[in-house]
Amino acid sequence: MAIATINPTTGVVEQEFDAHSEAEVDARIEQAHSAFRALKSTTIASRADWMRAAADLLEAEVESAARMLTTEMGKTIVQARGEVRKSANTMRFYAAHAEEFLTGRSLEDPSVVGASVAYTRHEPIGVVLAVMPWNYPIWQVIRFAAPALMAGNTALLKHASNVPQAALYLDTLFERAGFPEGAFRSLLIPASRVEGVLRDRRVVATTLTGSEPAGRSLASIAGSEVKHVVLELGGSDPFIVMPSADLDKAVATAVASRTANNGQACINAKRFIVHTDVYDAFVQKFTAAMAALTVGDPFDDGTDVGPLATASGREELAELVEDAAAKGATVTTGGAPLDGPGWFYPPTVITGITEDMRLYAEEAFGPVAAVYRASDAEDALRVANDTTFGLSSAVWTQDEDDEAFFVRGLDAGAVFVNGMSISYPELPFGGVKDSGVGRELSAEGLREFTNLKSIWKG
Repeated sequence: MAIATINPTTGVVEQEFDAHSEAEVDARIEQAHSAFRALKSTTIASRADWMRAAADLLEAEVESAARMLTTEMGKTIVQARGEVRKSANTMRFYAAHAEEFLTGRSLEDPSVVGASVAYTRHEPIGVVLAVMPWNYPIWQVIRFAAPALMAGNTALLKHASNVPQAALYLDTLFERAGFPEGAFRSLLIPASRVEGVLRDRRVVATTLTGSEPAGRSLASIAGSEVKHVVLELGGSDPFIVMPSADLDKAVATAVASRTANNGQACINAKRFIVHTDVYDAFVQKFTAAMAALTVGDPFDDGTDVGPLATASGREELAELVEDAAAKGATVTTGGAPLDGPGWFYPPTVITGITEDMRLYAEEAFGPVAAVYRASDAEDALRVANDTTFGLSSAVWTQDEDDEAFFVRGLDAGAVFVNGMSISYPELPFGGVKDSGVGRELSAEGLREFTNLKSIWKG
């Protein structure tokens, strides 16, 4: 795959980039390795100052950074600005809380282990390779890089090949803010060269946000090298609506959750599982609201949904819908790629999904909502958990018994009650089953790439 900016609104190649040579990659790994020796000896307070400076730089450049994101992957300019600001806020969060999160613990009675003192401490481990996707070109990277750098690690970024400008922007951001030269380095390389980087002895761990096959491949390499790995993979998140729900709020949130980032987020709600008592009303309201959205130029502040990021992504989405329709599903709005330049696909609602349809089991990465009818809470939970994924989930109910039932029963890394699944720096983020291993964000995300060292003194 070429390393290039291809504007998804027009389909036009705007800029192409040469891949880094083997010598350039080796030099960048060495820069990160050397920077680790410098960074691990700095104080957390110094790193916090640099991280706040980086956040200030990013926020000051919000408009140009947002336009870059919209140009490279098609998210609406309003959401692009939001991504930049969220990233800056998360950097400040880690600057404020890293010292607290990295504090170890002491045994109150060290004599139980025959010591006069016994305690733990978190220490950085070295160079961490991040393999990141195109859907949130800055946010996905920052939610890894901010905690990794605050812990004293250094980072290598292999970004998606269709967002090279974002990769190059991030390549200099932290250095401009004061971090040691090489503390963060981007590698412009194709996916085929990731294995060589991960097997390099100077790289000690890796993290990937992306597809399940990519995660399995990276994990197998990391396993063979006995290197730590964190994976955030796909999701087919359920959105359950029970009879006691505030239906209007549930519908509005369902629309927002299904179409955020043009429907291209792992934690978008994708499967809408609705109790039969409110099913017809929900489908009617949901269909009308999805059909009313404005699809168009992502640089227009009034646009709700822009193009999909890649031509292949639109083709795969269309194939899922076509397969379902051919096997008897009903498309209540949308359902076909839009004519004209760019990779536009309209907000789509589809009902009558059965297990023989690909849409039942596969993640729809675009603004396509599959709606299921559930006879009761047990049936809703069965459908919700009948997936290989387990990233996040949402349930809408005012009934405390229903709430407790779904909070306990949903196979997911998170449950949002009467709200929209979203990531927050204050809460750990990650999934179960094929949605990945490990956690990002919060204290847990900071500690993923640290050595928890035990100290015993006689």
